[in-house]
Amino acid sequence: QVQLVESGGDAVQAGGSLRLSCAASGSVYEINSMGWYRQSTGTQREMVSTITRGGTTDYETSVKGRFTISRDDSEKAVYLQMTDLKPEDAGVYYCHAFISTPQAKTTWRAYWGQGTQVTVSS
Repeated sequence: QVQLVESGGDAVQAGGSLRLSCAASGSVYEINSMGWYRQSTGTQREMVSTITRGGTTDYETSVKGRFTISRDDSEKAVYLQMTDLKPEDAGVYYCHAFISTPQAKTTWRAYWGQGTQVTVSS
């Protein structure tokens, strides 16, 4: 069983900063790409940022220059440093990763965390 557990969500004022963390646990063999997605009320889940095993990053246009994604493979973790937060950044942030297990070393399966709430007040 593989789990992704997020933390770091909070309520902040516009212009503030937060650091989200996500760690994988359980029967993890390897982790491929990891990322953060956001879902706001009444909207579909959207990509915020992703990072490959090689460290290549991608960002949704509105967060470029304000958010930084990173990963620590020794900790099986991915992070999202968010600065200059805006009300439109609010939502539930979900961690995502493609993970293989010892029982299926060459099969990548998508996993999601349970989400962490980010609230930004103006």
